Amino acid sequence: MSGQKPVKPSADSLAAAVRTVKPRGLPPVHLWNPPLTGEMDMRIARNGTWYHEGTPINRSNMVRLFSSILKLEDGQFFLVTPVEKVAITVDDAPFVAVDCDVTGDGRDQVLTFTTNVGDTTIAGPENRIRLERDPETGEPSPYVHVRAGLEALIDRKTFYRLVDQGTEHQGWFGVWSSGQFFPLAPADQL
Repeated sequence: MSGQKPVKPSADSLAAAVRTVKPRGLPPVHLWNPPLTGEMDMRIARNGTWYHEGTPINRSNMVRLFSSILKLEDGQFFLVTPVEKVAITVDDAPFVAVDCDVTGDGRDQVLTFTTNVGDTTIAGPENRIRLERDPETGEPSPYVHVRAGLEALIDRKTFYRLVDQGTEHQGWFGVWSSGQFFPLAPADQL
């Protein structure tokens, strides 16, 4: 084997490896710890568009497949299979929350987010909502935890819907979900 050259990771080899696993639900990427195979010219833009070698990936099934093998380790994003691990670039968050279903009201309210790749996540103690502000412009960037340290940037229309659900609690304006209050801004700044 020592005479063989290592195979350069490719989008096709990753997709083929994942297809052979055929798990129910999401693959168990938390159990996969292969050595780093290399880097791939793959990037997830802030708007959720996936690029391979500078070209948008327009096949939604391929994007969903890749999103299912995404892993975050020490601040770096990787696509992993049982035998490959390749570093990719993520401009902001790897997902975008494009919708939110609201059930109940007040402290009994439940917020269920849907991402651009079809994941759903219920905001609560395990899946927190957080808000960052651009230090120069003050522009808010809201996020919700999706799974295993991976977050979704909440898109503008969905964020406005959240604000409509907001209330004041202990000097903060924010939203309730699954019995948890998520502060968005000091109430006196509104």
